[in-house]
Amino acid sequence: MAPRAQTGSGRRSRGLLLLWALLGTGLCHVGTEAEGFSQGTSTSPPLAMFNRTAQLVEEMYPDATQRCWEFFVDLMRNVTVSELCEWKVISRPYSFLQACLEGWADHLNYSYPNALAEQYIFQSHHRYFHNCSLEHQVYFDPPEDVLLAMIIAPICLIPFLVTLVIWRSKDSKAQP
Repeated sequence: MAPRAQTGSGRRSRGLLLLWALLGTGLCHVGTEAEGFSQGTSTSPPLAMFNRTAQLVEEMYPDATQRCWEFFVDLMRNVTVSELCEWKVISRPYSFLQACLEGWADHLNYSYPNALAEQYIFQSHHRYFHNCSLEHQVYFDPPEDVLLAMIIAPICLIPFLVTLVIWRSKDSKAQP
């Protein structure tokens, strides 16, 4: 997982400034405790870091994603077990997790999706949504040979019916 190419000198510094401001004001919900991934979790092969700023970003993104996860866990505490599979209830926390992971990657000029963000998404499914199943029957397309027969049969039947109507209309004019 490597930082994205820098698009402008001001963009990276604005992202770091925003991160510093959020960390300093406590908006990142650092006070909540939740189980998550350890800081030592390897998300990609080790990369040689020659740029000090890139190394700083490599260290900051896991911290930011951990805070996103902790806030998601905090939001999910308000959801009862019977509501875990209702999209209307879980869409807000789930969308927040996705937006938070993507937003931090964008602020830090990190590629998204990335392995660490995917781990948090998979962890959310494993922890909260593993027992959700579809309540309504899902309809699938019929097999290809059945579908082909259903398409060709009316096409072949139309010329036969047109011929039959023309033949019967000529026959009825002949009789008074």
